[in-house]
Amino acid sequence: MHSGVSMKDRELLYKMELNDLWDLHQRIIDVLDRKLESEKSKLQNQLDELGRRFGGDPKDLPQRRPHPKVEPKFRNPNNPAETWSGRVKARALGS
Repeated sequence: MHSGVSMKDRELLYKMELNDLWDLHQRIIDVLDRKLESEKSKLQNQLDELGRRFGGDPKDLPQRRPHPKVEPKFRNPNNPAETWSGRVKARALGS
């Protein structure tokens, strides 16, 4: 499987000390977090604009109605702390 890392880079990564690799890992996570937040913000702005253009203010969109808490109907006989109601979580659209 090709990971997008050249042989030269791979050799460098294997030679790096564990602490240096961990630092690199953390910096990559920080960069990814910033990029994901930026992308999320752009997408939210696009959704807001589409809402204004075609459906009014985003605050006017209907919100999910609250559902009452469902008491557990079933209990795991091997671990009584594990219970479930018999209901399944709603699936996301398209799945």
